[in-house]
This record gives sequence, structure tokens and C-alpha cells, in this order.
Amino acid sequence: MKITIVGAGYVGLVSAACFAELGNQVICVERDATRVERLKSADVPIFEPGLAELIAKNTAAGRLVFTTDMKTGVRHAEILFIAVGTPPKGDSSADTSQVLAVAEQIGEHLSRFLVVVDKSTVPVGTADKVAAEIRRVLKQREKKADAKAKQARKLPEFAVVSNPEFLKEGAAVEDFMRPDRVVIGVSDDAAGRKAEALLRQAYAPFNRNRERLIVMDVKSAELTKYAANALLATKISFMNDMANLADALGADIEKVRQGIGSDRRIGYDFIYAGLGYGGSCFPKDVAAVCHTAREVGERMRVVEAVRMVNDSQKERFIERIVDYFGGSLEGKTIAMWGLTFKPATDDVRDAPSRHIVRRLIALGATVRAHDPQVRSLEQLMPGENVSRLKRGVSFADEPMQAAKGADALLIATEWKVYRSPDFQALRKALKSPVIFDGRNLFEPADMLRLGFHYQGVGRRTA
Repeated sequence: MKITIVGAGYVGLVSAACFAELGNQVICVERDATRVERLKSADVPIFEPGLAELIAKNTAAGRLVFTTDMKTGVRHAEILFIAVGTPPKGDSSADTSQVLAVAEQIGEHLSRFLVVVDKSTVPVGTADKVAAEIRRVLKQREKKADAKAKQARKLPEFAVVSNPEFLKEGAAVEDFMRPDRVVIGVSDDAAGRKAEALLRQAYAPFNRNRERLIVMDVKSAELTKYAANALLATKISFMNDMANLADALGADIEKVRQGIGSDRRIGYDFIYAGLGYGGSCFPKDVAAVCHTAREVGERMRVVEAVRMVNDSQKERFIERIVDYFGGSLEGKTIAMWGLTFKPATDDVRDAPSRHIVRRLIALGATVRAHDPQVRSLEQLMPGENVSRLKRGVSFADEPMQAAKGADALLIATEWKVYRSPDFQALRKALKSPVIFDGRNLFEPADMLRLGFHYQGVGRRTA
């Protein structure tokens, strides 16, 4: 099939590479010319396991093409996926201006029936706005056309569909190629049925052993994405709330996790206590669904509490560090392992580490950090003025180098490289054998035996 993806971010690049891998002819349209030139030479600007290899392979085979030319992308496509950013605005609502700008360009270049797919995470009702924008531009084109052109050609038809993504950063390629489900929201008319048929064809390779397509109305599909992310975020905040209670009662949240995770109705996913969620999806989607509810006179009471717990979790962890050092971090050096919001990605958007670094420096400490993918303050806090933080933060090439001479080690991201360190070497490297583990990587009893003061989240202090 002929597929166009608009947007070369996480979702766009993964979708483009995976559809091309299945034999489709894919054009990826991106407005950033520098990014396009990098991608043409298989220089992938984001870290996602397996993605660079897929892009290099399919670019070389001619199945994947990158361009800044929207007209080429629209004229090429049977199906066009909109995968541009929807960042949060000041009022917590999702900014759909990039989505609507793509809709305007589609209207300018549309020449035959096209399935327009909202792949970006968008508020309920966005598909209607995309359709209205395309129709507005088509009517403008009609007014400008001369009489002969109007007689020779009627306006092209289109359908706007919702097809939310459910990709986990760090496993996005695997998630795309082996999806749990593919949700499609279509209208109940001739254009919608035609769009459903084309999308069934596009997703047919994923249905070989069982049917994965779930077809519904457009608004339900749009809400499904928000509901999924809000529920996953709820599981994380619920477990952190329980971890704080476990701390107060002297219980072990890891034992509790095993006890409840074995219940098939609950499961083990997303019930790890820690520093809270971050990344490009959960924070903005949780905020956006709360904003959507307020717009229609409703309140998401549970989801609002999820945000409150997540915001407070990082500060509670910092308070424990301050308490250990007698109420002051002035002059202390804190080694920090992990900066990305989760392992196997280079994404630092809303990462807990960003708040922790700022607070530690504000409290008078210096931070010596290591992360396999983040090597500078500019990379950790893109677009921010980091000059005032520079004196307080340095970066190490190796984990042990970060720990050398530090007053304590703080673990903020559970990268595999941190899971089995040489504990004897670590103890010698640290000025004091103190570990604050924000991801519960180790067993408190083991740390006590090895001579460390160890504090996790919701676990008995060793």
C-alpha cells in the first residue's frame, strides 16, 4: 500500500519504519529540513531499540522515503497518518495546532479519496475539527477554480479516522509489530466504511494468528487512548501511595507487589513503586483528560489525585535524603545513576530526574550524574537556560566514576547497567556507603549485609 506519515517524532518514525518493513511504500513528511537530511542518511535523531536498523534497511530498499514536501506526501497516499506533536498548553489542554496545520495542507493538495488518520494523541472531537478544516480549504479551492475546472472535476472525498497509538518507549518497535490491539474509530457512512476497509488491509499482517482490530466510533477511539494512559498512570500512583503507607507501617512494598500482582485481575505491569511517572505521554495525557472533563462540566476525581500523588512523590524522596543528612545538603556531592524517564530511551521529557537535580542543587548539593544516553545538561533540560545549574552538575562516562568520592548514590532510572554493580568497588568509591534507590533495584537485606545504608521506596531501611 501507499502510506504517508506526517511527523518524524517517536510515533511517526516507528510507524513509518514498521509499515515499510511490511512491504508498503512509505513517505515520511517532516517540516524540519535538517532532521530530514539526517534521516535520509539513516542518522536517527532519537534512541529507540531496533529503530535505526529498520530505517537504514528500508531506506536502502527504497520502501521508506523522507521529505519536507507535503504535496508529495498527500498525492502519494492511500492512507495518511498525522503523527505530529500535541504538547500541553498553559491550561493543561492539548495543543492541536500542528494537527490542524497538517489538515489545512491536506486540503490544499488533496486530489483523490484519502483516509486521514489521527495517530497523534488528541482530545475527543479533534477528528471532527480535522475534517472541518479540510472541507474549509477544499471549499476555498472550489471558489477559486474557474467554471471549466468545476465542470471537469468535483471535489475529492476523504474520511478522517482515529487510530490511537499504544507504543511504549524503549519497546516501541516490538509494540508496533506485535500489538495487543489496534483501535480504529470510523464514521458510520460510506466514506467511513471505505476507510475501514483500507485500514483493515494495512493492518492485515498483524492479524495472522488472531483478530486484533477493534472498530468503534471516532469519539470512543479518541477517548480510549486517554482512558488507557490515565489508568496506567493510576496504577503507578496507587502503588506509590501504598509504598508511602508501607514506609509508615514498616511493611515492604515489594512483598505487597508480589502479593497483589499474582492476582490475574491486577497483574504485575505498572505496579512498581518508585519516583513516579514521566515521559511524553502520561503527564500530558493525564492533564489533558482532566481539562477535557472540566470543559464538559465533569471532574476526574481519581485522575486528579493521580497527578497529585505523582507530583509529590519526587519531593518525598528528596525529603528522605535531606533527613538522612541531618536537615542540610550544603556541600554534599550526590552521585546520580539514570536521568531518562525510563530505561532504553533517550527521552527526558518530564523525567523525575529533572526535578530532583534542580532541587538538590537548590538545597546546596552538587550532582555527578551518569546515564547511558544523556551526557550533558543541555540534553537533560533541552530549551532551558541551564547556566545557573552548570556549576552544580557534572557528568561521568561510567557509573563508578560518578560514584567516586560522593556522599551518597541516588538511583533514578533502572537501566540494566545499574542492576548488578560490583558492590565492593561501589562501597570503596563512595565517600559514605549510602544508597537512595528510587527504583528499588536491590534487596535491603543484601545491602545491609554488604555494609550499605540503603533506602528504597516503600521498603524497610537497611
